[in-house]
Amino acid sequence: MGIPSASPGTAVFDLDGFLLDPSMWSEGLAGHIAQNDGLGELSELQIGLLIALRREFSKHGTVTALSHVCHLTGQKGDCMHHLFPNAREAWRVAGLPNPGEEAKAYM
Repeated sequence: MGIPSASPGTAVFDLDGFLLDPSMWSEGLAGHIAQNDGLGELSELQIGLLIALRREFSKHGTVTALSHVCHLTGQKGDCMHHLFPNAREAWRVAGLPNPGEEAKAYM
């Protein structure tokens, strides 16, 4: 997880490891987060899922049904479980803001 920094252009994370400014996200940053978390290099399927998560969050402003996001990417409804250790990790790597304690309990 990143250490908060005041430098312009530097990604800053909260204490739970969520990006404070989602507009700072890039595929490169996602790759860096994944590497730091021991996930290795992200596949095209994982990147596609992250982009779909971000798009759905942008539309709805909240956690979307994860099976729906899988379907949007042309995958089976349980794809999240095959591509990431858990939904919380996918949310973090997607650079989305901390969803709050209640939502994290369901992730």
